[in-house]
Amino acid sequence: MQDDGSASCACKGIRRCLKCENVKGKEQLETNEPKAVHQFLYDPETRLAVPRDADSSCFSFPGVFLQEDFISEEEEVELIRTIDRDVWNDSQSGRRKQDFGPKVNFKKQKVRLSSFSGLPAVSRSLVLRMQSEASLEDFRPVEQCNLEYLPQRGSSIDPHLDDSWLWVEEVQVSVLLPRRSLLVLFGEARHRWKHSIRREDIQDRRVCSTFRELSEDFLSGGRHEEMGAKLLDISLSFRGTPV
Repeated sequence: MQDDGSASCACKGIRRCLKCENVKGKEQLETNEPKAVHQFLYDPETRLAVPRDADSSCFSFPGVFLQEDFISEEEEVELIRTIDRDVWNDSQSGRRKQDFGPKVNFKKQKVRLSSFSGLPAVSRSLVLRMQSEASLEDFRPVEQCNLEYLPQRGSSIDPHLDDSWLWVEEVQVSVLLPRRSLLVLFGEARHRWKHSIRREDIQDRRVCSTFRELSEDFLSGGRHEEMGAKLLDISLSFRGTPV
């Protein structure tokens, strides 16, 4: 708790939200903020990164799949209603989250199953719909994280590579994400390019669900194959509650 009795935020390290800026000062926090030098916009039809200024050229940007209207307006209303029945926990950079996944220690490469009960029941139809896409027919998620962004919190996600914390950025490619759409990042777009969500793009409440699959080490023939099979059995039971 703060001295004034208000709850402290969940930010750590260089991550920040509006409450951080009120307490620590905006200028102090911005000294560590990555600066994008060249701005590009992803074109889903051509699959090119198109420059926002005349001094740069288009380039191929593979590893992005975008499907608009993945869910209907009616489904959206029901999903939000169901998601809001579970408790939201404070997260970093002004977000709140609901985590359905195993506890992972990436440094020690250990996975703890005790609190993991699977993906939520409401996601069963979504996963089946994803798998109906040719590029996702083998997709078997083992983790789901629901995230809530609010402009009054300054919600965002800093540029990052999954499971890595590097903080240098010189070229920025924006991918416009329409409401109720499905976005898949794979290959170079996920593992060579950092991804983020900027606070200035959050104009009202935004709720999204992120799904992640197992790495090769946990699949058939991998060194953690037995653990991977257990994780998938639990995940795809669709009986999960937030951990």
